[in-house]
Amino acid sequence: MNAATNIAARLPELARERPDQIAIRCPGKPGAGGMAAYDVTLDYRTLNARSDAMAAGLATHGIGRGVRAVVMVRPSPEFFLLMFALFKNGAVPVLVDPGIDKRALKQCLDEAQPQAFIGIGLAHVARLVLRWCPGVKTLVTVGRRWGWGGTTLARVEAEGARAPQPMAVTDGEDVAAILFTSGSTGVPKGVVYRHRHFVGQVELLRAAFGMEPGGVDLPTFPPFALFDPALGLTSVIPDMDPTRPAKADPRKLHDAIARFGVTQLFGSPALMRVLADHGQPLAGVRRVTSAGAPVPPDVVARIRRLLPADAEFWTPYGATECLPVAVIEGRELESTRQATEAGAGTCVGRVVAPNQVRIIAIDDAPLADWSQVRELATGEVGEITVAGPTATDSYFNRPQATAAAKVREVLADGSTRVVHRMGDVGYFDAQGRLWFCGRKTQRLQTAHGPMYTEQVEPVFNALEGIARTALVGVGAAGQQRPVLCVELQPGCSDTPALRERLRREADTHPHTSRITQFLRHPSFPVDIRHNAKIGREKLAVWAATQVDTRV
Repeated sequence: MNAATNIAARLPELARERPDQIAIRCPGKPGAGGMAAYDVTLDYRTLNARSDAMAAGLATHGIGRGVRAVVMVRPSPEFFLLMFALFKNGAVPVLVDPGIDKRALKQCLDEAQPQAFIGIGLAHVARLVLRWCPGVKTLVTVGRRWGWGGTTLARVEAEGARAPQPMAVTDGEDVAAILFTSGSTGVPKGVVYRHRHFVGQVELLRAAFGMEPGGVDLPTFPPFALFDPALGLTSVIPDMDPTRPAKADPRKLHDAIARFGVTQLFGSPALMRVLADHGQPLAGVRRVTSAGAPVPPDVVARIRRLLPADAEFWTPYGATECLPVAVIEGRELESTRQATEAGAGTCVGRVVAPNQVRIIAIDDAPLADWSQVRELATGEVGEITVAGPTATDSYFNRPQATAAAKVREVLADGSTRVVHRMGDVGYFDAQGRLWFCGRKTQRLQTAHGPMYTEQVEPVFNALEGIARTALVGVGAAGQQRPVLCVELQPGCSDTPALRERLRREADTHPHTSRITQFLRHPSFPVDIRHNAKIGREKLAVWAATQVDTRV
């Protein structure tokens, strides 16, 4: 393979083809009414030239091919310049969600075994106080450096500008990055991304959504903005805390959409709800994508009403380990709403070619070889697996996790490939559409058979006054008792009538008829990354102490 097998390889081409197009636009100091000035921009010519300089400068400090470098930098021009510089060098950026539990964060950093640490001043203070990465050799500070040694990114760039170097010739099998999962349904794991995975993602996104150069994107999850330059888009970084999308100010998002002619935006279901509740038309937006968890049907319907009539609302299905796997457009998703609210699960659409998705019998044990797998027929609920260009093949320094999630398959021509077990359960319908029924680890194993969260919760979520629900199990596997945790809408009271409605609804559907215990909870725990995945494991622990408390 050649240098083109690198997500940064497209930058020099775009710098020649459209040098003056804005690649990245970031919030500046607040302007009138508290809105960001957005006076910090990088066009493609500048993004390419400055990342070249940073790449050369980093190399002089030993951050080159194969070197693992922790990156703890806020969404800013420096973040994007730095990431592309590391890709150009063939270095391996290590990204961890800064908002996860501090003990888990330290564990992630220890597992990554980085040789370099690049961060803002606050990240370096935390590194010293919390003893992150004690063996790291190279330190780079974004901003002012105090007394912890190393150098600054500004100095690195200045040094590199005097000594340019060619882009590293990366092979598709070379490790490109280590991206830690959010840990919302388990301990965070470092997903090993190879250059072919990133390049494959760009091509699948382009094909799945028809993305063309020249569009303007508002990606509210910063890592997704890294795909925009490879697609020839302008990326407008939102004025919000990316770790708290549920707390985003919708006025600031609308301000950016109107001011810069945003044509597409990405947001978690929590952010979609913020925009839906705000209720202002999303004028000019042609495409919306939402991922991270199933998007509630009422949110889909309300967002679609805010979009232009011919705009598209896409909900791609996938995970850090493999994205996108399948996609569904809002019109089709709305057409399946009735089935979802009757217990069918959530339709996540049709598989994105050339992915191959197969449903296998649920098994909690590792499966070393595909010959051990039993594939299921249409309509049967099992574990979702995927093989394709973006399916990653390992977790860094986690052999047991790798063994549990990856299956080796020998193909007809004698070659082998890795199949990823999504850890989700679902099925294919007669129309070839994939339905998501929940996480495998969150299924209930009762004396009467399994119960799946996404076949239960939407039934109750559709009731007036219910904000959301969470199905958890109390007791040992095989004898678990189903308990439905209930979060009420603001202003909704806990009344006997509400309790009776919940019980009546439970008796109406086969997937819910075994539920007799309802527990009111003030505010569900959610994941740090998208504020959308419910922490059912934590709720299960809480429910075990509350089994005599009824809604």
